[in-house]
Amino acid sequence: MAYFNQMDNVQYEGPHSTNAFAFKYYNPNEQVNGKTMEEHLRFAVAYWHTFVEDGSDPFGVGTMERPWDVYTGMDLAKARVEAAFEMFEKLGVPYFCFHDVDIAPEGNTLRETNKNLDIIVSMIKDYMKDSKTKLLWNTANNFTHPRFIHGAATSNNADVFAYTAAKVKKGLEIGKELGGQNYVFWGGREGYETLLNTDMKLELDNLGRFFHMVVNYAKEIGYDGQFLIEPKPKEPMKHLYDFDVATGYAFLQNYDLTDHFKFNIEANHATLAGHTFEHELHYARIHNMLGSVDANQGDLLLGWDTDEFPTDLYSTTLAMYEILKNEGLGKGGLNFDAKVRRGSFKPEDLFHAHIAGMDSYAVGLRVAQRLLKDKALENILEERYSSYSEGIGSAIVQNKTDLPQLENHALDLTKIEHQSGHLEKIKSVLNQYLLTEFSQ
Repeated sequence: MAYFNQMDNVQYEGPHSTNAFAFKYYNPNEQVNGKTMEEHLRFAVAYWHTFVEDGSDPFGVGTMERPWDVYTGMDLAKARVEAAFEMFEKLGVPYFCFHDVDIAPEGNTLRETNKNLDIIVSMIKDYMKDSKTKLLWNTANNFTHPRFIHGAATSNNADVFAYTAAKVKKGLEIGKELGGQNYVFWGGREGYETLLNTDMKLELDNLGRFFHMVVNYAKEIGYDGQFLIEPKPKEPMKHLYDFDVATGYAFLQNYDLTDHFKFNIEANHATLAGHTFEHELHYARIHNMLGSVDANQGDLLLGWDTDEFPTDLYSTTLAMYEILKNEGLGKGGLNFDAKVRRGSFKPEDLFHAHIAGMDSYAVGLRVAQRLLKDKALENILEERYSSYSEGIGSAIVQNKTDLPQLENHALDLTKIEHQSGHLEKIKSVLNQYLLTEFSQ
C-alpha cells in the first residue's frame, strides 16, 4: 500500500527552484573535497518522530494525520514499515534509526515482545534487500514504561537491571541481523531526583558493569557496530549521569570504557546543558570521541527538548566545520531526531521538514569546506597562539621547562603585550562566507 501518493521522489533543483518538494542545496551527487554530499552527510530518518509521533503534548491530545493510523497492534507496526520505506525511497536517504518499541508493540512479557520484534525485523530485513536505505543505529527504549520509574541499568531494583540487560541483548542481536552500523545508549532514566534516597556509587558502578556486559556480549556474537552514548542534562530526570560530553567522558574513563564507546551528540541536548552545539562536537572531537550526531535544534526561549528540525545555518555551518575537522563521522551520521510542530499535522509536512533539514546541512557543509580550504579560522588561531611557537612558549608545549625556569622568565617582565581577540571580525568573516554561498 502507498501512503504518500501525492509526493514524487524528491530531486535536487537548485536554489532558484520554487518547488516545495525539491532540494535547493542538497545535491547528493555533488562532490565536496573528493566525496559526495551523501557520503559526507549520511542522513538518517528517525523512526520514532516520523512514524510514531502523534503530536500530543502535556496540554493536548495528538493532532497528526497519518494514513497508517487506521491500524492497531501488529497491523499498525507492519503499516509503519511500509510507510517508512516508501518515504526513505522518495527522500533518497541512506539511513534510518529506531528504538525497539518504535517498530513493534510490547507484549505482556518480554518473551511476547521479542516475538513481535522478530516478525517486524524480518519484514524490515526483506524491505532492506530492495532499498538503498540501511540501518544507521538502533537502540532499546529503557525509559518510557513504568518499570523504569527508578531507572534502568541504574535502578534500585535488580529485576529492572536484568530486564534492561535482556532488552539490550535483543537489541544487539537485531542490530547484527540488520547490519546496523552503531548502537546508541540514551539513559533517559539513568539519574536521580534526590540524594536522600540514592546510592550514587552503587548506581554508577552498576552502569559501568552493565556497559562491560554489553561489550562482552557484542564480542561473543560478533557484533561490530560502534557503541554510542548520547548525553543529556535534564528532562526527565533532574540529575542525569550523562549530563554532557565531558561528564560522559569522565564516566567512560573511570570505568575503563573509552576504547569501546564514542558519543552521539544532539544539538538540543547541548543547549539544554548550557553549551553550544559546536562546543559539544568540539570537545568530543579533540578527545577522539565524536561518533555520530542527532541533527535538530531547540528553541532557546523554552527550557525543554523541543526537537525542531535544523534550519539555523550558522549552527549547521559550525557543526559541519567540526565534523570535517574530525575527518567525517566514520560509521556515524546525521540523524534527524526531530519532529514536525504540532500544527504541522499533514503527511506532506514530514517531507517539508526533512527537505529543510537536509538543505540546511548541505549549506553548512559547503560553507565549512570553504572555511577550511581558505584556512579562514585556522590562520586566526595560529596568530592568536603564536607565543607558543617560539621561546618560552615553545619550551612549555614541548615539556622542556619547569616552575623555577618559568619564574626566571617572569621576574623581569615589565610589560606583557596582548593581542585583540577580534571576535566581531571573526563573526563577520563567518557571515561573509555564509552570504557568499547565496550570492554565487
